[in-house]
Amino acid sequence: MTFQKTNLDHKNPSIINHNQENHNKINLNRENLGLINLNPLQRGGIIPLETRAILNQWLDGYSVCDFCRGCLDKIQRPPIETFVHKTLPKFLGCDEVRITNGAREGKFMIMHTICEKGDWILIDRNAHYSTFVAAERAGLNIEKTPKTSAPEHKINETDFASKIKEMETAGRKPKLALLTYPDGNYGNLPDAKKVAEICRNAEVPLIINGAYAVGRMPINLKEIGADFIVGSGHKSMAASGPIGVVGATKKWAGQVFAKSKNYPLKGVEELGCTSRGLSIISLMASFPYVIKRVANWDKEVENARYFSDEITKIRGIKAIGEQPHNHDLMAFETLVFYEISTTHKRRGFFLYDELKARGITGIKPGLTKNFKLSTFGLTRKEIDKIIGAFKEIAKIK
Repeated sequence: MTFQKTNLDHKNPSIINHNQENHNKINLNRENLGLINLNPLQRGGIIPLETRAILNQWLDGYSVCDFCRGCLDKIQRPPIETFVHKTLPKFLGCDEVRITNGAREGKFMIMHTICEKGDWILIDRNAHYSTFVAAERAGLNIEKTPKTSAPEHKINETDFASKIKEMETAGRKPKLALLTYPDGNYGNLPDAKKVAEICRNAEVPLIINGAYAVGRMPINLKEIGADFIVGSGHKSMAASGPIGVVGATKKWAGQVFAKSKNYPLKGVEELGCTSRGLSIISLMASFPYVIKRVANWDKEVENARYFSDEITKIRGIKAIGEQPHNHDLMAFETLVFYEISTTHKRRGFFLYDELKARGITGIKPGLTKNFKLSTFGLTRKEIDKIIGAFKEIAKIK
């Protein structure tokens, strides 16, 4: 039998050269490298120099699996087992922890285990979109607590009690509840202990979505009194990601972290294994740095309040969310920049351009009327530079 050679032959030098030429045209350089980044998604994920020095050793695919005997969280070289089963449970204040590919995966794992299709769950109205998507994927119905009107957008803890009672009366008591702590739009921090007490008295297990809390601020599941906690490594734990953590109390850990009947070493909800390379190494390498900065949380809140106080002195800028603010993630209404954009030649993109020219990024291109940002990890000198930049830009005619 003979085979006809085609122009798709991988040994054809002209094809290889053509593909190489096209690939060389792709620009993968990071445009905003070296600028002060205000994006809340980025601030808690900035990797310290100590971690960066280690990462090159673990860039290859399944780089942590050389000594794996079939279970990711039992790998001893590197010491993933100790990190997952001792270090993280102590840090999060829970009985058992597993690694995920992000906070949303942790939420889905819990929903999929605890609930059945058609069940109802209760979540706060400031919940992240991924909470809704996770519930939808699990086939669940959603009820939301109300929130106060602008500019606070506050979640009242007692609304969890009234909603649970209302749902129970209607014959659809929630199988699970979730509190976003803080939310990703305004950085509001409800009283998690109070919500946990309400849910515990109603016998409704509670998830704390701590994607913007775990790794930034002190948080302890047992002190809160909830049943589950999820966190984001790449968002708030100085990890390269995608990676997250999910913790549970002893009551629920056996169900959520159950092993496969066919492959007894593999966790069912984890689909066997999750992070198998660079991301888990970065999470582990950054952890001592994360511990130190969590202890400095009061200073982060002080810096955020200072920034908010100063920037709202500019005519046409107003803080959104709870005041005084208790988190580094902040939202602002900025009509002064919107007014400038209506006559500026760059329209809505002028603000992005002006900030970039001053060494600042993180406000999305096109936004002028309102935006959110974070001051997490910034020095007071850097914060003053940002305030000064906004003051200068506000004077543009």
